[in-house]
Amino acid sequence: MESDFVAYLRDRLDSHPQLRLGPGDDAAVLQLDPPGECVLTVDMLTDGVDFLLDRVDPRRVGRKALAVNLSDLAAMASRPLGAVVALALPRQGGMDLAVALYEGLLPLAEQHHLAIAGGDTNSWDGPLVLSITLVGQPTGRGPLRRDGARPGDRILVTGQFGGSILGRHFDFPPRVDEAITLHDRYELHAGIDVSDGLSLDLSRLATESGCGAVIQLSSVPVADDAHRLADQRADGVSALDHALGDGEDFELVLAVAPEEAKRILACQPLDVEITDVGQFVAEPGLWQIDADGQTKPLAPRGYLHEFD
Repeated sequence: MESDFVAYLRDRLDSHPQLRLGPGDDAAVLQLDPPGECVLTVDMLTDGVDFLLDRVDPRRVGRKALAVNLSDLAAMASRPLGAVVALALPRQGGMDLAVALYEGLLPLAEQHHLAIAGGDTNSWDGPLVLSITLVGQPTGRGPLRRDGARPGDRILVTGQFGGSILGRHFDFPPRVDEAITLHDRYELHAGIDVSDGLSLDLSRLATESGCGAVIQLSSVPVADDAHRLADQRADGVSALDHALGDGEDFELVLAVAPEEAKRILACQPLDVEITDVGQFVAEPGLWQIDADGQTKPLAPRGYLHEFD
């Protein structure tokens, strides 16, 4: 029953210094201190699209649902404050499923000092749907946006890419602390997280900034999972192709002035590797430099939700 689940939540959730009113009322109340801008993001995950519930521990699903939202805040270099969680549960086994989802997401919330402020719970005859909305607070430099890249900026990325479907898309670390650290110590012009594909999301950042981007293919950090996936499928899609288009890597792509990029690369201030993979250019579009040194157009590849 919904009331039993609310009782579970009120007993399970720890107190939080910025949560003035939590689950149980018509809305939650968060203290924003000092008053200023807030950042809002929402992601919805659906059984059969983002995961297959009959093949995965629901605790990993709960964790992923929160992690993809945290990755959006990372892209904006913003500190997580509070979350509201909406669940559409299948009637059969809904209570156990809801508890498992929360047991998966709560450790990640605690790691990032995030208040679970409330949400909504429904039951129906369809598959599991969960939607999480996060409230974040930008740093003193303001939110990092997609529209600030300039011709000549270097393209820096965190981590590695490709093959996330082998399991990393559930267990990836959202780069919140890394983004805030970089935004605090260096001048970043623009940023985005890679949810749908490195080439596709990079093209989105370039388009929003009114410029183009050139990727040095030999510099793209290809994950071991991308090589494994290419070997398993043996369908002619290379590990590099997977790195450029698989998506759900949830790493950061940053636009940084050349001298500032050199500083970052020289000291590698994060626990995760940062790599220079190319530069932004004045000419619109996405371009690649191949192994022969030739510059050619690169078609953005990645996941797109399609509907009429």
